[in-house]
Amino acid sequence: MRASEQVGQLETRGIEPVPENECNGHPLQLFWVWFAANISILGLPLGATLIAFQGLSIGQALIVAILGAGGSFAIVGLLSIAGRRGRAPSLTLSRAIFGMRGNIGPTLVSLGSRLGWETVNTTTAAFVLLSLVSIIQGTPMEAKSAPFLTLVFIGLFVLLTLCVSGLGHATLLVIQKWATWVFGALNLVVGGFLALHIDWTLVWAATPAPMSAVLIGIGTMAAGTGIGWANAGADMSRYQHKSVRAAGLVASAAFGAGIPLVLLITLGGLISVGNDHLASATDPIVAIRELLPTWMAVPYLITAFGGLLLSNNLSVYSAGLTTLTLGLKVKRVYAVVVDIVVIFIGSIYFMLIAESFYGPFITFISMLAVPITAWVGIFLVDLRHRQRYEAADLMNVSPSSAYWYAGGVEWRALGAWAVAIVLGFSFTTVKIGAGNVLFHGWLADSWFGQNGLGWIVTFVVAGGLYALLGGCRDRRAAVTHEAAHGR
Repeated sequence: MRASEQVGQLETRGIEPVPENECNGHPLQLFWVWFAANISILGLPLGATLIAFQGLSIGQALIVAILGAGGSFAIVGLLSIAGRRGRAPSLTLSRAIFGMRGNIGPTLVSLGSRLGWETVNTTTAAFVLLSLVSIIQGTPMEAKSAPFLTLVFIGLFVLLTLCVSGLGHATLLVIQKWATWVFGALNLVVGGFLALHIDWTLVWAATPAPMSAVLIGIGTMAAGTGIGWANAGADMSRYQHKSVRAAGLVASAAFGAGIPLVLLITLGGLISVGNDHLASATDPIVAIRELLPTWMAVPYLITAFGGLLLSNNLSVYSAGLTTLTLGLKVKRVYAVVVDIVVIFIGSIYFMLIAESFYGPFITFISMLAVPITAWVGIFLVDLRHRQRYEAADLMNVSPSSAYWYAGGVEWRALGAWAVAIVLGFSFTTVKIGAGNVLFHGWLADSWFGQNGLGWIVTFVVAGGLYALLGGCRDRRAAVTHEAAHGR
């Protein structure tokens, strides 16, 4: 049965591999999924930071956007190959690499990443609705001064997310595709008005920043875009037909996400030349709205809300699958509900308790990028050598599984992951705001640390150490298990 025949129906499949006769997907479907998930207005402040904080010229910012955003999503496309081969979600396939128990660490990190992004989306969307109300009333409105209304708006956004993510894969494909055209067109209109604030004299007069700033920018963009989505690659590609080529999967992610992100990041950089208001804004939604004519505020806010919802749809769907991989014994839709409750509570904290919004956002993506990058390095090295996954063993969490290894842990993979994380944080400085240092690694002042290349060290060490230990080539456990079961 094709996915399109199930639109509007509840997807009952959880993390178990998809039967081959139901794998009829094609890369163009994924193109629209990734495009829709990345037309969020949050791309503008990311671009603003490149100009205001890194001092890049607009040409450098464009290169950083292409390499950081488009390049990191090409990696997401590579990880999608595993979904086509194993027909299961990313973190479920990760069991074959880390072992049933060893995979708990990467799965928790992945879930934390998903929930964090969803909280940011929900918080921002609620700010958008508050801004709409303030326009209607003609008076400013802040979250803490209207707590009941804030709770209603948070609840509305998560309910809309649940309607799509809860129904599942087939509905998600259709909604993301057609919503892309609607909100993509609105983004172009809003972007045209924002472009009127570009000071082209300052743009062409800007001097290029040192190469170190470019490297830092690439790392920041990769962490804030593709790396955050890396663990969701196979979640959508598990329905792809077996004949789909790897190049198609890579292109669907790189161009699907890269096109909107490069445009938004570049525009954010352009409007920030000579003005760091957007980059330093506590509420980027309000900062962008202030650049538009009054009559354009409502279309802009609708555009912002739609982009955030499309991103959240995919993220919550992926988070539900990741939650099931941890061992929660419920139906997929109930796992989605659990995640919705968590982000509802998190959004209340950001809006009604916390003093800052954008600062914690940057801190969050900086910290979780390290363990996720380490996981990506190991996963890609393993993918190069692994042509198939045993469906029954992926779902067998007992010692009889081929992926049980030693006590449920593949120590070479888990050890390489742990070493890479420690080393990655050694090169990392985590800040809250402009000057508050939360963490300063002992190698942060080295050349790699100062140039923002700790993520590359993390990636190379994780994958390299795993390969050096022979984990990516050892199939003795699977072969022994297959022989014992007469496969």
